[in-house]
Amino acid sequence: MDWNKFDRGIFLVNVLAIIYNPETKKILVGHRENDPYIPAISWTFPGGRPAYDKDLEDYLKQEVKGKTGLEVEIKKMIFAKTYPEKRDFLSIYYHCEAIDGDLRAGEKFTEVKWISPAEVNNYFTTSIHPVIANYLKDLE
Repeated sequence: MDWNKFDRGIFLVNVLAIIYNPETKKILVGHRENDPYIPAISWTFPGGRPAYDKDLEDYLKQEVKGKTGLEVEIKKMIFAKTYPEKRDFLSIYYHCEAIDGDLRAGEKFTEVKWISPAEVNNYFTTSIHPVIANYLKDLE
């Protein structure tokens, strides 16, 4: 396909899991170093770029398992956004809950941690869209 023929944006898609534990009211974040797409990123929600051979949700489950050791159930899609830091990067956020597995850092994560939704700004070095910030606030 000749992408130069398009007069509108072509996006790098990223699917992200906001993994929520309703018992502890905490969310899972992972520490990532040297991200090639957004170098300023440090802590993030688990996820990744999907391949063409699977549904987005199936790919997200695979990425979460590889990065955290957890199997998740996807409850719903929350929001999709681009970033001021990188306008061609499109992220789709999903609300998930862990259903099985042993928590561990893996595949590009150096650490994983359960935090309260209010703590997310203490960890993230990139912008958090107001829709996501409000969603996290509602989880508390």
